[in-house]
Amino acid sequence: MSRRLGYDGVVLASPVTIPYERFSTRGAHWFLGRAMRALVETSGLDKAAIDGLCATSFSLAPDTAIGVTEHLGLSPRWLDYVPLGGASGMIALRRAARAVQTGDAEIVACVAADTNQTDSFRRSTAAFSQFAQDAVYPYGSGGPNASFALLTDHYMRTFGARPEDFGKVCVAQRRNSLDFPHALFRSELTLEQYLNSPLIADPIRLYDCVMPCAGAEAFLVMREETARTQGLPHVYLLGAIERHNAFADDPIQERGGWAADRDDLFAQAGIGPGEIDFLQAYDDYPVIIFLQLEDLGFCGKGEARAFVQDNDLTNAGSFPVNTSGGQLSVGQAGAAGGYLGLVEAIRQLSGQAVGGVVPDARYGLVSGFGMINYDRGLSTGAAVLAA
Repeated sequence: MSRRLGYDGVVLASPVTIPYERFSTRGAHWFLGRAMRALVETSGLDKAAIDGLCATSFSLAPDTAIGVTEHLGLSPRWLDYVPLGGASGMIALRRAARAVQTGDAEIVACVAADTNQTDSFRRSTAAFSQFAQDAVYPYGSGGPNASFALLTDHYMRTFGARPEDFGKVCVAQRRNSLDFPHALFRSELTLEQYLNSPLIADPIRLYDCVMPCAGAEAFLVMREETARTQGLPHVYLLGAIERHNAFADDPIQERGGWAADRDDLFAQAGIGPGEIDFLQAYDDYPVIIFLQLEDLGFCGKGEARAFVQDNDLTNAGSFPVNTSGGQLSVGQAGAAGGYLGLVEAIRQLSGQAVGGVVPDARYGLVSGFGMINYDRGLSTGAAVLAA
């Protein structure tokens, strides 16, 4: 039995992407503003009707969500700020859904944006966490590559995964991105190219790494009757979970918080893993996709390698993963990467896909992972959406 109240009557609408740019001289405020304008324009709502705001950004400082309200001329009666990286979309959705359920807000805009100026990624990751600094700086290293090399190496040694297993994920996602107009990478990637690409931090190769960029993602959360009154295509929130600092006693992360709460997720949703038509998995590095496949119940622990080899992960395949191409092919617009899968899932399930379509999709699962502290990511979340 689910430990939590479900999300009956809560829907998501108005998926928005502000096209990604490799570098930008504009600040995060500009991208947030563009996303809010797009939400208003695509929904047909008056800006004043949006009475809730959840903002996500790593490059908004010194502002937070409260500063955004003045910049954008908003006056919400419910406000949140969730700068939790790849888990931000899941957590923002849960907060917004509860606000709508309780009547604290009628319509909540969930908006994530980051800029990427020359050298800003290096500067931001250099100060990402004290744990990471303490672990890698003595060795002359820094940034996420060293952390995910540790996690990937441990996973390979423990469960026998091979480079070609990770490569199959990257190749499939690149195939999905060929039809997605917002993807920064839209040329075919072969397994041979993947395997022959340079090592960045052994065993991580070039195509295992996301490319930092600038951009924004956004969506609206409201009640079903509100969406129907506005004539907005929408999808239903069937279940959602989050967990922080899960399995802290594990010496090195080989599972995430999804494993602790997946039964609750599917109990809320009223369906099981076998009924999911596609997965939007957070994909800053392929090993994290493997953890999500296992911890969300699509296969057993250590079996992701076989699952990946036994399935076609493209949009027309037996188990589509990251139907837009994911961050590995679309790009990672900072904390907006945590919203990418949610926005794409809304499009797929509401008949608004702008790229490849998963045929007859009824249920999608979106998963998030964020806040890496050298040997583990501290935040996880997931949501089940329905057409």
